[in-house]
Amino acid sequence: MPELPEVETVRRGLEQQADGFVVDEVCVLRSRAVAAPKGDPDGFAAGLAGCCISAWRRRGKYLIASLSRGSEPAGELGAHLRMTGQFQWFKQAEKPACAHTRVQFFGRHGPQAEARELRFVDLRAFGELWFVPMGFATEQIITGLQRLGPEPFSTAFNANYLRQRLKGSSRPIKNALLDQSLVAGVGNIYADESLFLSGIQPHNASGKLSLLQLEKLHSCLVEVLQASIGAGGTTFSDFRDLKGNNGNYGGVAWVYRRGGEPCRKCGSILRREKLGGRSSHWCPTCQC
Repeated sequence: MPELPEVETVRRGLEQQADGFVVDEVCVLRSRAVAAPKGDPDGFAAGLAGCCISAWRRRGKYLIASLSRGSEPAGELGAHLRMTGQFQWFKQAEKPACAHTRVQFFGRHGPQAEARELRFVDLRAFGELWFVPMGFATEQIITGLQRLGPEPFSTAFNANYLRQRLKGSSRPIKNALLDQSLVAGVGNIYADESLFLSGIQPHNASGKLSLLQLEKLHSCLVEVLQASIGAGGTTFSDFRDLKGNNGNYGGVAWVYRRGGEPCRKCGSILRREKLGGRSSHWCPTCQC
């Protein structure tokens, strides 16, 4: 599943290439891709028709864009890529829609009003799109936003916050990092990578970590996320950016998906274990 760096990479691509896209027509090819208005793909299409899509932002793993008609606000468009969702940006009629295309947005872009298509493609069909009408708070329609903790780059996310939230918890620290109510946007890849850099084993009880360890974990998590954003995210299976390019962080990952291989720091054989139903990768020497 795309994590924060991959979603941020998509957001930047949408902002740089498709900002100001004016939608003339929406074609929903799979109604389940529309989470709101639920069961009403025609209502989704009508809500977006004639809108300018701009000001893309990210909250956790969600993408949200502002909609306007002329100079008047017209609601918001929300998206969650889930496991294999992708946005693709084409000149109209440049490339036929593949079998996994779920929603097509046809319209105009740029000072020359060039005919363009924004396409939502999703191999496993778990991705979701929302239309948030005017008069509704974003969280009322995209209810998953209500459960998100602070962003990793925010001032609200720090070692003292972690100590307070994790106090007395016997939950493994790896599992805690995957909890979106603790910190938004972190998943399996960057939890493993940040724990390696901070020297903490994934199964250590989160409530027993010292403030010094939490400070190190906080700084390493931010460092790893920033490095991955700079590399365009990670591609191990399906992730692509708006141009169809793979993310490059996976080639330099310290431990993720490297179980059985030598540690890049000490040469010890990296371990891979199931923890809370998810694979965890770690070094028995560098992490204690």
